[in-house]
Amino acid sequence: MINLTKIIMLLKSSTLLFILLLSINVKGQITIDPNPSAYDLVTNTLIGPGLVTSNITFLGNSNQIGSFNAGTSNIGLPTGIVMSSGDVTSIQAGGNPSTNYGGPGDADVLATAQSVTSNPNAGFINTTNDAAVLEFDFIPDGDEVIFNFVFASEEYLTWINSQYNDAFGFYLSGPNPAGGNYSSENLALVPGTNEPITISTIYIDPSQTPPSMNGSYFLNNPNGHSFNGFTIPIEIRFNVICDSTYHFKFAVADCVDGILDTGVFLEGGSFQAVPVDISLQTNIDQGLFGDSVILEGCGTAADLTFTRPSCQSGDSLYIEVDISGLATNGIDYPLFPDSVLFLPGETLITLPFTAFADNNFEGFEDVVLTVTSILPNGNRIVTSGTIWILDQPELNIQAQDTTIFCIGDSLDVFAQASGGLPPYSYSWSHSNDTIGITTVPINSNGIVEYYVTVQDFCGYTATDTLSVNVNQTLSVDAILDQNTSSCYNSGIVSSIWSGESLSQGSILQFQWFNQDFSDSIDASVWTGLPGGWYIITISDDVCSVSDSIFVDVDEAPIADFSANITNGCNPLTVNFINNSQYTASYTWNFGDGSPLVNVNNSGSQNHTFSENSTVTLTAYTLDTLCFEEATIDIIVNNCGCTDPSAINYDPNAIVDDGSCLFPVPSISAPNVFTPNSTNGTNDVFFLKHENAIRIELIILNRWGNVMHESTTEYDDTGNPIGQNQAEWDGTTKSGSKAEEGTYFYKYIATGIDNSEIEGHGYFQLVP
Repeated sequence: MINLTKIIMLLKSSTLLFILLLSINVKGQITIDPNPSAYDLVTNTLIGPGLVTSNITFLGNSNQIGSFNAGTSNIGLPTGIVMSSGDVTSIQAGGNPSTNYGGPGDADVLATAQSVTSNPNAGFINTTNDAAVLEFDFIPDGDEVIFNFVFASEEYLTWINSQYNDAFGFYLSGPNPAGGNYSSENLALVPGTNEPITISTIYIDPSQTPPSMNGSYFLNNPNGHSFNGFTIPIEIRFNVICDSTYHFKFAVADCVDGILDTGVFLEGGSFQAVPVDISLQTNIDQGLFGDSVILEGCGTAADLTFTRPSCQSGDSLYIEVDISGLATNGIDYPLFPDSVLFLPGETLITLPFTAFADNNFEGFEDVVLTVTSILPNGNRIVTSGTIWILDQPELNIQAQDTTIFCIGDSLDVFAQASGGLPPYSYSWSHSNDTIGITTVPINSNGIVEYYVTVQDFCGYTATDTLSVNVNQTLSVDAILDQNTSSCYNSGIVSSIWSGESLSQGSILQFQWFNQDFSDSIDASVWTGLPGGWYIITISDDVCSVSDSIFVDVDEAPIADFSANITNGCNPLTVNFINNSQYTASYTWNFGDGSPLVNVNNSGSQNHTFSENSTVTLTAYTLDTLCFEEATIDIIVNNCGCTDPSAINYDPNAIVDDGSCLFPVPSISAPNVFTPNSTNGTNDVFFLKHENAIRIELIILNRWGNVMHESTTEYDDTGNPIGQNQAEWDGTTKSGSKAEEGTYFYKYIATGIDNSEIEGHGYFQLVP
């Protein structure tokens, strides 16, 4: 789906670009050539030494890839290849990088865009479009591969943190030296993080939250090209196993729509294996001068280490070392060899490096080591590194003199070292502190001198003296306080002082502050205070002294009681247990009009209720102005039988107390019946009943055979419910007439309360 807002902005941008095009200086533009094939771009432009490539393929429109020459533009890379989700030629100054080819997307790029955790709309990215995908295999001749790139996008800054978060990736597959395999692992991450590089992970935009992410990598001042925002050059380094085969996939695509292109520039010749690595480890703090600086004399040194890949260790490797720079080999530093030879099996050679102390101030002097590796196949690969030599700075120390006016205080005094070589170690005449700050005691008037000596990393020392001038005796001798109530402010603070110095007509000044300095009073005593810290400052003509005290809060009263029962039948007697804390006296209000009960102990109370009531306990502290209340509701019920079918039903009862009594069913049966009589009477055998809601009837002949079974349900009036009747018409189960004779019956009758009675008897059937 094409976003209408983006189309309108694109049209405005296109008009502006057309106007700007009239005044562009072509000499400063980036130039882009879309004609070279993917094979030429990889083998002749991108790939540097130490790699063999194969199986080069490109998927996308042919205008989505090309070579570039940065000219004087500020894209940050001189030459190389560029890929875009649109037409690469529109990246040139005056262009409009927003080409919609309607091409397919890429699954890896989609997964990358959806994984940006800082983008709140990443979950709405469900498609990619216009993917440009360059893939090739390579075999490295080293243990590490490097390349440089710049990410740029026309989506900046409007579509940061949106679903239009165009994405790209460098996806690597092949054996991982750390174990296992790389499996389409994205290398295009913000340095030092696991976040993919997109417009939502590298930007500076005050309208966003946060207003910047990894902003040190971001630029938004395009010069000589048309992208709204882009990164500084970023280096990718990844470990490999030399002589192994790897697959590299470089893909970029639009997200959700197909406009406002995103592009990536790869520096020409930067995609290379590192044949021999030069590293420098110094024994001084790298935060002071960097990781490649040593000082003349004073024991600073460096280990210069040459490392080659293990896959090259089967042969000898001769390395030429060209030494140049302002420092002179053999004069400013011990004579350094002009070659290094790796013997078969060797992968690491370490050479020490130091600098002589010549007592001449020369500033920074560099030693440039240019290493030429001559591979067994005759290829020559050049790498270089620089060591800086610095003169030993002069060590200085300055201690700060000070004057104070209050005896009894302590004082932090300071000394600051400079020059020399950090770290510094300080030695004070009165303490064991080894840093540039120490606390000195102030216990007498007058001038007290202290000495401090500093020693730097090289062992040089410098000493200074500091003076502390003390001239006052005013002090706060004591502070008194009274706790405050938990219910209202009743705290009190006051002070006792001595040693004031006042001229004629002057008076001591007092000022109390609470702990957050939101309230104060100019007096020696402060009343009506809440709990907390209080600070007093007493000032005379020459000095101010301060002290503090904490006013505690008395425990707040907690009213709490329990009842052994809160719901029952009238009359209801309840026992109340007083569980109150931090209290001294109590008032019981039982809520039924009975007199209040005032007691000075926490004993229990008994009370009988005939109606619903709310019981209130008021618990007081020793100060009866401070109290708390607690309540319990008592429910009193009229109890009795609530079942209207019971013989003792009480219409006034609300709660059934289980006292209901129900009538017992009574059953009677005839001893003769004549099912075939001509007068139509006594044709059916049935049971007469009272107080039964259900009757089960079974008829048996004298041999115990069941002649009939039936069940009848009865309503509250005793009338049968439904068609089934507990009666027999004198027929067998097959429908024929039963023989004359004696028959037996059994029944189970269910009463109103679901109790059951059983009975049996016999009768004569007379035809």
